[in-house]
Amino acid sequence: MAARTASALAIVSAVVTASVIGTAQNANADLVTYCVGSGGAVTVPNDLYVPPGESCSLRGTTITGDVRVAAGGNLVVSGGTVNGAVAVAADGYLDSTDTRIDGAITLAAGGFGVYLKNTDIGGVVLQPKGSTTIEGFLYAERGSKVDGGVTAGVGEVSLTDSEVTGNISTNGAYLTDVHGTFVDGTLSVLNNATGSVVCGSAVQGKATFAGNLGGVQLGPNGGLDTCASGGYFARDVGISNTTGGRTTLDDNVINGSLALTANNPVAEVAANNRVRGGVVGERTDPSAADAKSAEHSRGTAKERAADRLAQVGGSVAAKGKARL
Repeated sequence: MAARTASALAIVSAVVTASVIGTAQNANADLVTYCVGSGGAVTVPNDLYVPPGESCSLRGTTITGDVRVAAGGNLVVSGGTVNGAVAVAADGYLDSTDTRIDGAITLAAGGFGVYLKNTDIGGVVLQPKGSTTIEGFLYAERGSKVDGGVTAGVGEVSLTDSEVTGNISTNGAYLTDVHGTFVDGTLSVLNNATGSVVCGSAVQGKATFAGNLGGVQLGPNGGLDTCASGGYFARDVGISNTTGGRTTLDDNVINGSLALTANNPVAEVAANNRVRGGVVGERTDPSAADAKSAEHSRGTAKERAADRLAQVGGSVAAKGKARL
């Protein structure tokens, strides 16, 4: 196996250098592989580091350690494996397709964003932006799986056709949208600037929406986004203190109770919702014509990811190819 790895490393088409780092207290120095450019189906037998402002594109690569993307850096991984965690610094970007990441992904304050497609990861944390101006994002789609939780204190959180084995918890994010996704834990959406949409999804734990601006939409025919069907909620659903937009529920199955408190305007609950535990709080019957009039598409995080990926491609191409 060692000979195979050495042979593959000898032909990698990337600007990749290894350097030794350590401290006086550490007799065994650690190897870190620096990546600038593009690399192929090799095994990196240590941690990987993308330097500040640089771009690294990997296809079929196995990284046995952790990954760090420095400030302003870009990492694009396709068909790869990361045995450790991934940390993305301010203005950093991670794009992962058909890849397994055993550890969690952490997007630091001011991080640009994380885009996942058919990727398995150990968890995601989007740290609050603090004093920075960048609103980071998490956009996961097409078979992505989070073997853990999703926690965000910033930006856009969008999961489509994916799975989360733990909890989803956002507080102070820009939006939290869940489409066609299975959530095995709880869903907590607090103080989002433009609210939340949940469509065609199943949530096994309690679902809580509180203090959101711009509205909350569970199911189709709402004012935030278009979708084909409602969702299934295995436990109680609570929606409270929603302002600046409508709260709408259409075509949902709620196996617990539905509690509606201090929403302005009053929540609109369609007759086709099935709520096993009953509805508590003020609500009204929606008008189908009014409900459809304000529909629009959200998807802004995906557009930003596509723009960044185009920039990364140009950056990697400009670096060209070099020997190890």
